Amino acid sequence: MRVMAIDPGEKNIGLAISDATGTIANPLVVLHHISRLVDSASIAQIAADHQVDLIIVGEALDVDNRPTVQSRRAARLAQAIRSQITIPVELWDEYGSTQAGRSALIAMHVSRGKRRGHHDELAATYILQTYLDTKSPDRRL
Repeated sequence: MRVMAIDPGEKNIGLAISDATGTIANPLVVLHHISRLVDSASIAQIAADHQVDLIIVGEALDVDNRPTVQSRRAARLAQAIRSQITIPVELWDEYGSTQAGRSALIAMHVSRGKRRGHHDELAATYILQTYLDTKSPDRRL
């Protein structure tokens, strides 16, 4: 089962995709945000091109698991994607995804200058990997 994850942002949208077994997440692409309709059409086309079975959209909940402005924006994007495709689209808590992406770059010894800016595809990869790990039947606690 191939799964795609989306890290929706105000300027950029990071996408990640799993391997065919739904085990390992990999960065895919960063889209520049244009409009919800254009973005959802692009995402639907990418999902079709990669034969995706499920799309996960990261939503930023607050510390009490309540919706935020960003999570409501993510929910609207998820609904727009649903209107363009027939595969399931689910929301998934993206808490910590941006920081995890930065930490991964530090662990890979990427220079500070190259770590500047947004790394939306890494955040999407983190979102997807946490989803895959949680849904894995042989998940270890």
